[in-house]
Order: sequence, then structure tokens, then C-alpha cells
Amino acid sequence: MQKRTSCTTILVGKDATVDGSTIIARNEDGYAPIGPKKFIVRAAKSEANGYFVSPTTGVKIPLPKEALRYTCEPSDESDHNLYEEAGINEKNVAMSATETTFTNQRFLGFDPLVDDGLNEEGMVNVVLPFINSAREGVKRLGSLIEKYGTGESNGIAFSDNQEIWYLETAGGHHWVAQRIPDDAYAIAPNQVNIQQIDFNDTADNFMWSSDLPEFVEKHNLNNSPEDFNFRNIVGTNSESDIYYNTPRSWYGQKLFSPEVKQAPTSREIPFIQHANRKLSVEDVEYFLSSHYQETEFDPFTNEKEFDKQTFRSIALDRNQISHILQIRNDVDPKYAAIEWVAMGFFAYSPYVPFYTNIETTPINYQKANSEVTMDSAYWMYKILSVLVEPHYHDFINQVNQYREICQSYALRRIDNVDNQIKQMLNESSDEDITDKLTAESIITADSITNKTKKLMQDLIKQSLNLSKITFESGDNL
Repeated sequence: MQKRTSCTTILVGKDATVDGSTIIARNEDGYAPIGPKKFIVRAAKSEANGYFVSPTTGVKIPLPKEALRYTCEPSDESDHNLYEEAGINEKNVAMSATETTFTNQRFLGFDPLVDDGLNEEGMVNVVLPFINSAREGVKRLGSLIEKYGTGESNGIAFSDNQEIWYLETAGGHHWVAQRIPDDAYAIAPNQVNIQQIDFNDTADNFMWSSDLPEFVEKHNLNNSPEDFNFRNIVGTNSESDIYYNTPRSWYGQKLFSPEVKQAPTSREIPFIQHANRKLSVEDVEYFLSSHYQETEFDPFTNEKEFDKQTFRSIALDRNQISHILQIRNDVDPKYAAIEWVAMGFFAYSPYVPFYTNIETTPINYQKANSEVTMDSAYWMYKILSVLVEPHYHDFINQVNQYREICQSYALRRIDNVDNQIKQMLNESSDEDITDKLTAESIITADSITNKTKKLMQDLIKQSLNLSKITFESGDNL
């Protein structure tokens, strides 16, 4: 039985961003408040007759000989390296897997989930190291789903510098993918999101499993035969959806398309939307770290909401790691890709930028297990949330200022490193550029780590002074 998770995805086309970047981004939330995550680099390798074998489902998938280097965010502590979640490979192709969705019972009656298929745990492993474009990613993953099946319903995002694609699985063996228009953005909570499918538009905007139209017709799954609405045919339409899922889409569209009037519980909130301005990385960060600010549903400003939240918040204690995968078009491809990473509770944690043409990450980003330690970036940011939450109203202004300082510093660093690399392009080898980007990314991350530790020291001292368990001689006289 598929567990309910709480990820939130946002996708922004290149003509909808301020700098012409493509952006795919997602919060990876867990089943519980604790779910240690790492951020690492997998080296390129050449291995004939290699296989991916799932330790949980047993599926055995042959792999191409040549595997590209890629970044990833694994959570499994064993040697299996599972749940790698997201990353960018050395061809500047990004993948984020997965956004948990749910297939309705009627569709599952004719195409049930399988116990021995390809699930979220291994999707990045078997796809991202082997693709040269977002379109290739859709085709490879789609073919694997059709051949091996899956035991989960999921949404998976792919991007390169030109295109963004969003693939959603249905049942055990079916799927659809839609290209996000260049001038649009899309928000995906934990539900089937893709709507109208145009089966005549195979060249540019849609892909699907080979027998999907015939399968739906054969089993009478479409109650509106005049069109093909994938969300209605495949997705659930439960009461929990309108409180758990749709309000997140509503809030994102309220931020970026405020002229669109719709209720947070509407079942018709569109997947594809257009913003009233060009969107930036900072806009995406704000959305992914949001909790219905400036609305009656904010649990931090509404006492009733704090006790029992009406809607599922985007930022919450189940947050584990968040990524913004940015492929830029205004710089050389050798340093165009940036992975912004936040850990812990995203309303308090900054996003740290890493160039992805790198060989390794800081040591503290490579450490994450059950041991609580400040030597782990994951645990450091989790501890920060433990410090802030009990004194939210005392600390939040200082925390917001810290996050703004970190973001300004990050942007300055990117600009500075970009200029340095630009000077190196005609006189340095690819290896030298990779070494430089690796070193500079570590410097950036280490600096933000130090800023975080200084903030935490100050918050600890303030917390001690805020304790109500005090006694002064003379108080009882």
C-alpha cells in the first residue's frame, strides 16, 4: 500500500523567469519529522553488463555501459544508495523524482500497482546518469514503467536549458508527460495534475504510454468522451484532496497570479498557469518555504490554525530537503547549472547554491544518519528548527534577516564565480574549471554553515533568557 507523503513541486519555463533559466523545484518531505538526507556527487563510470537491482522490490534493470556524473540527494544509509530524489547530470539535464500522487480505484482495477517494479527509490539511479535531454528522460523512464511496472503513483520532473517536462504515472504500467509551456509555470501537490491531453500533439507537448487511449476506451474509464482529462480519468477526487492538496496550488497561484480568483478548495485549479511577472529563484524559494502567510490559514499567526490546521502547509516539520534545479541560458554551459539546496524546516533554512559541474560537496553535506550531530548539514538545520519553533514570534524576524543575508551572499558569490570562470574559459581545461567550481561551491556552503552556527549560538542564549522557570531572591518578599 502506498504511503502518503507531502512533497510540493513547482516548474517554471524559461520565458517565465527573470533571467531565461528553466527551473524545476521540489520539497522532499517525509512520512515522519526525521529523514536524514545527504547532498553528494556520483562519479561518471563505465561498466559493461551493469544492473540496478532493487533491494525492496527485486526488480533487475540492465543499465547502459556509460554513466554520466550527476548530483543527487540520497537518504538510504545502506550500500544501496536509494531515494536519490533529484540532481543534475554533467550534460546539464535535471531530474526531480518524485511527487507522490494517487490513482483512483477504477483505473487500478484494470491496471493494478505491481510489487516487483520500479519505484521512487531507484528512478534517479536508472535514468539521470543515462540521458542527454529532458525529452530523453521522459522516454527512458516511460519505457521502463511500461516494461517493469511500478508499485507507486508518482510525478517526475525533467528539464534542460530549453524544455521542462512533467511525467505522471497511472496504475502499474501507464503514464503521461506534458511539456510545460516556456511562458508558464506549474504547481504540483500530491495529486494527479495533468489535465487535457491532445493526442494529435505528439511532436512538441505530450507523450504517453503506448496503449493509453485504447486502454481507457476499452475499460470505459473516461466519463467525458468528448475530451481526455487525465486528472479526471486517473486521479482521486476525495475530500482529503481539497484540504491536503489543492490549497497548495491555490496559494502558489495567489502569489504569482493574484488576478485569478479561485477558492482554495476548488477541484478545478489549473495545472498550467501564467504569472503576472517574471519569476526568480527567490520567488520559488518563498513559495517552497511558505505556510499561507498573509492569509487566515497561516498556523503561525492564527491560534486556531496552530492547534488544528485547516489546510496542509507547504513548510512543515516533515520537510527534509528542498532543491531548486536551475539551468541558465545566459552563461556558458560549463557553469550554467546550479542546484539550490535547503535542509530542515524550509521556513527557517536558507537555500545554498552549488554549481553542479563539480566533483564533490562539503563534508557536512555528505553526512546524514541517525546520529544527531552538528557535523551534518541535515542535522544542523533540523536543530535550527527545534530552536526556533518554540519561540517563533521572538525569533522569526532575526531568522528572516539571516535568510536574506544568506541569499544576498549566495547571489554575490554566483556573480563573482561566474566572472572568474568566464575569464578561464579560453585558457583552462575542463578539469580546471570543474576543480574551480568545486572549490568555490564548497567555500559558499561553508560560509553559510558558519553563518548558521553563529545564528544558532545567539538563539540558544536568547532562549535561556526567555525561560519562565526562574527565581530571584526577594521575589517572594
